[in-house]
Amino acid sequence: MKHSSIGLAKSLYWLTGILLVQMALVSQASAQGVTKGNSSPSTTSAGGDSKAVMEVDWSRALVESTMKRYPDPATLGRWQYPQALYLWGQYLLWQRTKDHRYFEYLQRWVDAHVDDSGNIDRPIESLDNMLPGNLLLALYQETKQQKYKLAARKIRERLNTYPRTSDGGFWHANDQAHERQLWLDGMYMSMPFLVRYGQQFNDSAYANGEAAKQILIYASHLHDPSKGLLYHAYDETGTQPWADHVTHHSAEFWCRALGWYGMAIVDVLEVIPAKHPKRAQLIAILQALIKDLAKYQDSKTGLWYQVVDKGSLPDNWLETSSSSMYSYTISMAVKRGYVDKSYNEVARKGYQGVLTKISLGPDGLTNLTDICEGTNLGDLAFYLARKRPTNDLHGLGAFLIMNEQFMRSSAPSVPAERRKKMSTPVVVNPKK
Repeated sequence: MKHSSIGLAKSLYWLTGILLVQMALVSQASAQGVTKGNSSPSTTSAGGDSKAVMEVDWSRALVESTMKRYPDPATLGRWQYPQALYLWGQYLLWQRTKDHRYFEYLQRWVDAHVDDSGNIDRPIESLDNMLPGNLLLALYQETKQQKYKLAARKIRERLNTYPRTSDGGFWHANDQAHERQLWLDGMYMSMPFLVRYGQQFNDSAYANGEAAKQILIYASHLHDPSKGLLYHAYDETGTQPWADHVTHHSAEFWCRALGWYGMAIVDVLEVIPAKHPKRAQLIAILQALIKDLAKYQDSKTGLWYQVVDKGSLPDNWLETSSSSMYSYTISMAVKRGYVDKSYNEVARKGYQGVLTKISLGPDGLTNLTDICEGTNLGDLAFYLARKRPTNDLHGLGAFLIMNEQFMRSSAPSVPAERRKKMSTPVVVNPKK
């Protein structure tokens, strides 16, 4: 009888999730014409005007779909940044909905990699492997289980001896392939965690100073003085095949590298105090970046290209994860007053553009398309030829972070009175 009860509980657990996804399907079936790439007919009048407006809680639908695809969170993969990015987005959804299943799922993933003594099952020898630390902080805050605090402390203390360039920049990874290299990606992988750790555990004096220092060091090597954009990576030795012999930085403005960096700055600014001596410099970098991102936004779709400043190239393509990151970053910058309110339109248009990339597959689950796979360093042809796996975790996580920002904020796309109606997927008929 005991086994029967356990089996019934598990069945009910997943049935709840499946029903929520099916609610999304029913809601969307009558309004599929709103989302680009879907094949179901839209609800329109004889004159072609839409009679129904689809309002779907895409965060919930995406998470339900992902949990159905990966019912055991351990199968998401090892202790690594794409998994942590996605689960951080799921954590943000849990904060809004308080659906316990979302929290339990991310906790089970962490527990698959962290033992009761706070030991992580993978060495912390790269900045990438620090991103899951944000989940440790969240779990400790919510549960007060000591193992999460101990594991977070191990990541923080790793920075005490982590290798640096001659001017103090953290290497992307502590191995021969990445020796003395700075990758923009690394700022998001490590610095938001660091300042949050400092805030949570009375270590802000070091954490805030180090985070600001790192962001500025990276900018000093990777910022293009003629633009607000930054190159993907820098090799202090100048010996890498992708490194310019004079500047030692890579040649292209890769979209997601800029997305990581922009999100890192806005998230760090959320924590460091208003009177921090480096705060104004961080804001200035962010302002320059956003100014150029607005310049290179595709006017037709609102999205951004894989190689940001070369949208006219026939092989270039509009990329989803970075467009999500930019929309989040710009929306946050407007919200906090770092940039003019006119940039709200840039963020809104980017958000709407990303929404055209999410749809429903024949299996009834969400699909998010045109996501660049994990990417190393290379020349222009290398970036343009990257694969675009549907539902790649880089895209799912970035989408959730963006969508939760727009769901929560007063950004023009999702007014507050409508956000309450979107806790479950619905179709809303607008007033005439």
